[in-house]
Amino acid sequence: MCVFDRDSFTLKNYARAFELAHANNIRTAWTNEAFKFWYLLHFDYFDSAISRNQYAKKLSERGLEYDKADRYVYEKVKANQETAIGNAKRLERHWNDSGCKLPELENCSTNVHKLVEFLNELADLGKVD
Repeated sequence: MCVFDRDSFTLKNYARAFELAHANNIRTAWTNEAFKFWYLLHFDYFDSAISRNQYAKKLSERGLEYDKADRYVYEKVKANQETAIGNAKRLERHWNDSGCKLPELENCSTNVHKLVEFLNELADLGKVD
């Protein structure tokens, strides 16, 4: 699995990442524009373009002071994980209904929820009743 975001890369380079992954049978978990968008979905639903420069401010307004090096960010947002998954699925439906099938043109968008659901399934396999 390859995890990436668009960040400041050109549309061409971002699209190329998808092409290479597909050509090599590599599954992807991606966010357009930045991974911080996934954290925003823990609090609210967004389906209109938001610049990655706005993410930290929006997170701060919601009580999360984002620091890329914060190794506890998962614990800080985990309680809202189901909200994030629901918001991401809703956003996925929005883009599917729009007819847009190119993640590089879908701003804002993510499919990180699929990776999180997969990891949750793996974690559940390790639990003993």
